Amino acid sequence: MTLNLGSKKIGTRIAAATLCAAALFSTTSASAQDSAEALPFDNAVLELLLESRIQKPASQASSAERASAVEELTSIYLISDLPRALELGEDPQIKAQIDLQRRALLFSAFANDFFASNQPTEQEIFNVYEEQVALSPPKEFKARHILVDTQGAAIALIEELQGGADFTELAKNNSTGPSAPSGGDLGWFTAQAMVKPFSDAVGVLEDGAYTTTPVQTQFGWHVILREDSRDSAPPPLDSVRDAIVQRINQQKFQDFLTDLRSKGTK
Repeated sequence: MTLNLGSKKIGTRIAAATLCAAALFSTTSASAQDSAEALPFDNAVLELLLESRIQKPASQASSAERASAVEELTSIYLISDLPRALELGEDPQIKAQIDLQRRALLFSAFANDFFASNQPTEQEIFNVYEEQVALSPPKEFKARHILVDTQGAAIALIEELQGGADFTELAKNNSTGPSAPSGGDLGWFTAQAMVKPFSDAVGVLEDGAYTTTPVQTQFGWHVILREDSRDSAPPPLDSVRDAIVQRINQQKFQDFLTDLRSKGTK
């Protein structure tokens, strides 16, 4: 679930929707610009519009930027208070848009408050970390391969290996893959790093063994030698902490919503 209904984004949408109207009514009195008491809006509204315009804190706005925002907001407020504008506000579609924006803002505010009030404990973070470690690839493999265009060519290479040929030399002389100059060396990798047919074949081999039937992928036909394997090291907790915290927060909020919906349907 992505909660991107923040007040700044809503404020941007509201200001964009009224920009044409503000341009048509851009003249404000000097007293409205010089006296905050004469303005039909409070400073919080002004800062919201400013931040949506300049994409930085309102306190960093220039005098020209602030004056422009005051002028635009004055026009918006004057127009929106006119009898005809209030009448248009009763249109079902416009009422629905206003209600949606209001509720989206409240949803975002509630969600942010919920996250701040339900921060995961260190034990919760550690428990999720251990779950992820348990689900991570248990091994890394070191392998070589020979890539050829046809199944027949792969079968012929396997027959040469069975006759005692050296895998590295066969790869150098026959492989069409980029690893051919190094004898088909692929280095260390996890199963997830390779396409599935390749990783499946590597996974069932013993260290030091090669495939006795060709393995087909979208790249061609492979003969694979698994040279070695080792247990993979999990990432340090600190390197994945932020992602875990976000996952826990989202799950807690989702559980809250699920419970709320179940109560609402009873």
